[in-house]
Amino acid sequence: MALGEVTRPTKGFNIVLWILQILAAATFSLAGGSKLAGVAPMVEMFDKIGLGQWFRYLTGGLEVTGAILLLIPTTVVLGGALLAATMVGAIATHLFVLGGSPVPAIVLFVMVTTATWYRWPGPVTEKNGRGNQ
Repeated sequence: MALGEVTRPTKGFNIVLWILQILAAATFSLAGGSKLAGVAPMVEMFDKIGLGQWFRYLTGGLEVTGAILLLIPTTVVLGGALLAATMVGAIATHLFVLGGSPVPAIVLFVMVTTATWYRWPGPVTEKNGRGNQ
């Protein structure tokens, strides 16, 4: 295989990626939905962050949007990148503002970056026909 060529994931690996994407999408839908719905612990957490409740709505909207994008084959990379950036912010917020464990955010970061990495469109080659979608 020449440098820069990308082959499609095997069937088994593709299934693993879909499971990762579905689990991450479900988690982000629940978390984002609870932010948008104004669940009391989320309101309190965003009060502690100190940027105002608009930031809770923004974060919840980004999470729900990213979750939807993770489930559409042509937008997986966009959704994954959006959610990875959101998780970088969540990790930093836990480390420097809120305290508590950043582990859940780190696990979600790893999940979405893994899916994003392996779904990233590569150059079209004779072997794969269209990148690694």
